[in-house]
Amino acid sequence: MNWITKALKIGQKIKKILKKRPSKEDIENSDWISCCTGPILKKDLEDNFWVCKACGKHHRISCEQRFDIFFGKNNYEIIKTPIQGNEDPLKWKDTKPYKERLSQAKKKTGQACAVMIAKGKISNIFITAGAVNFNFLGGSISSAEGEAIIHGVQHAIDNKTPFVFFASGGGMRMFQSAIALQNMTRTTLAINELKKNNLPYIVCIVDPCAGGITASFAMLGDIHFGETGALCAFAGRRVVQATVKEDLPSDFQTVEYLQKHGFIDRVVNRKDLSSEIGNILSILLKKDNTVKSENLNVTSENIDQVTKAAS
Repeated sequence: MNWITKALKIGQKIKKILKKRPSKEDIENSDWISCCTGPILKKDLEDNFWVCKACGKHHRISCEQRFDIFFGKNNYEIIKTPIQGNEDPLKWKDTKPYKERLSQAKKKTGQACAVMIAKGKISNIFITAGAVNFNFLGGSISSAEGEAIIHGVQHAIDNKTPFVFFASGGGMRMFQSAIALQNMTRTTLAINELKKNNLPYIVCIVDPCAGGITASFAMLGDIHFGETGALCAFAGRRVVQATVKEDLPSDFQTVEYLQKHGFIDRVVNRKDLSSEIGNILSILLKKDNTVKSENLNVTSENIDQVTKAAS
């Protein structure tokens, strides 16, 4: 047997091994998930708010998982948001039709669009909250997501509640081109209406938050929280580095880096987000000021200043 025959036989064996590897769907439906120490049971990760006990990595979670952690299971109600009749106005097609991608995303996540809105109570305060599911086409914003955010803002105005948004996603959805891009303006105008009604808008940046999301409603909050380790950027790291032609810090575009430079007010572990947001809302709405302000190291002298800034 010459070396060519041997190489061909080895190649066939490699192909057989590769064919036996689990598919992406098999991995997603598995009871296990990968992290720093190797495979971890999803149940164990869920019990720790989907945060790795070994390295502290905050794994990406769905909107309902987010609301479960923030409000507590069964302590909130999902608000149905409007969906346009024609979700594919450009009839976009590349390697596959956008309509097909959209159908697969809905089936995969069980959501009508990437954004979900819910209402519930934190620290005895009624809150309207929104979240983005990155597993829905990268958490990108199209007309449906824009409508969902605006609907959430209007619900907050109508019911006189604060609006809390967990911002993530890759930006505006280019399958809808300019129709998607206009949602940067539309959501900004909606947030301005919320502020005209003197209602707090609290933003929590979760991993990853980029593009037109960062450039619009994600950076308009009265208070900005960042979930530990989350990436927050507009352009990608390599694009920025190629533009400025400098080496960038290792923590560049993390919420920790942004906090150092004044773009994020506080970086918080996922398990503490509910209490931290509840505390700041208690101050902004002047409820239990003494107790809450002590927890946040805010003195009674500047409570009024914080409240005016939120207004």
